[in-house]
Amino acid sequence: MKDIINKIYHNKISSKIFHTLVYCLQKELKDCETVLDLGCGPSSPLQYCKNIKYSVGIEVFKPYYEKTKMKQIHTETINNEITELCFNKNSFEAVILIEVLEHLPKEEGKQILKKAEKWAKKKVIVSTPNGFIHQITLDNNPRQKHLSGWDYEIMRKLGFQLNGLAGLKCLRKESEDDIMGNDLLSPIKFKPKLFWFIILSVSQIFVYFLPIVAFELFCVKQVNDRR
Repeated sequence: MKDIINKIYHNKISSKIFHTLVYCLQKELKDCETVLDLGCGPSSPLQYCKNIKYSVGIEVFKPYYEKTKMKQIHTETINNEITELCFNKNSFEAVILIEVLEHLPKEEGKQILKKAEKWAKKKVIVSTPNGFIHQITLDNNPRQKHLSGWDYEIMRKLGFQLNGLAGLKCLRKESEDDIMGNDLLSPIKFKPKLFWFIILSVSQIFVYFLPIVAFELFCVKQVNDRR
């Protein structure tokens, strides 16, 4: 079932209909050729953005770093803390943080966003759960624990344009898995889970335009008009 869902997820037509993360990322990065991928993880969705000519992936967890480096997703891959990075202003056309902010203390996350805006020439792209979602350690990676919540109002006040991802928030619960992507049905709140998974997927068509009720947020901040 997981393989079938993945095929649908990455299908060019269905991904556009359901506004998947990959589709949204491809759409926003179509005018960018250089990208800084902060907290890139073991399998960054940036791998599906074929127009990117140069990218740097940052990953502090050694097993994830080794996996993403082996896949050669990025031009360069760096095993380091995001807080220890130093790049020149406008070093990349885009800086992305895909499912990263929620793993950081709130103030640290805000400081990293400020740095991202400095390093980006055109835009900063963030995806994050809509509000605090409890998450235990995954893949024996203590940094997978959620430390903060970033909801619709917070991201809007920070100057981001928002769209919704992952369907209606009210249909999901906190996942009990300890391995990333282990069971696609485990976060579904109601039974039968397969039926509600279908409802959840269909709801994504609408919550893309109503991010306040979405489970996740896709956030974009344009920085190319600054002086």
